[in-house]
Amino acid sequence: MKRETLFLKAVIFLMAIPVLAVCIFVVPSLAAFAAELLPEWPFLQYIFMMALYGTAIAYFVALYQALKLLSYIDRNIAFSELSVKALKNIKYCAIIITVLYVLCLPLIMYMAEVDDAPGLGGLGLVITFGAIVIAVFAAVLQKLLKNAIDIKSENDLTV
Repeated sequence: MKRETLFLKAVIFLMAIPVLAVCIFVVPSLAAFAAELLPEWPFLQYIFMMALYGTAIAYFVALYQALKLLSYIDRNIAFSELSVKALKNIKYCAIIITVLYVLCLPLIMYMAEVDDAPGLGGLGLVITFGAIVIAVFAAVLQKLLKNAIDIKSENDLTV
């Protein structure tokens, strides 16, 4: 493993630990709280829990794709179709997170209003806009990398 990417790989692992802890300890109690707020719609508890776990799955897939991208950099194949595919997967994961939070945002805002915790609503908005920024950034990087690969292949064909 090269020293240039070792720090980034360690950061990716450190980013996974708090999300895993939230999935284990916080999400079930949050879903139970959602069921208490809306006792006439008990099925919302399971929808809310599935949305949060779906977000976590998309997050972990994006982190895995970032690790793959760093391994491509280690092996000096950063300018390859594999890197473009990894960036495309990161973009799709960010889009999935955005869609899941947009769909759950009314419930999050209602929970924030009932519990008198405006930070909860703000947290939902921050996660949504953060995922949008990551999706746009990954799309731009994907397009730039694709153009660089095309230029490289044209230069390789030039005699």
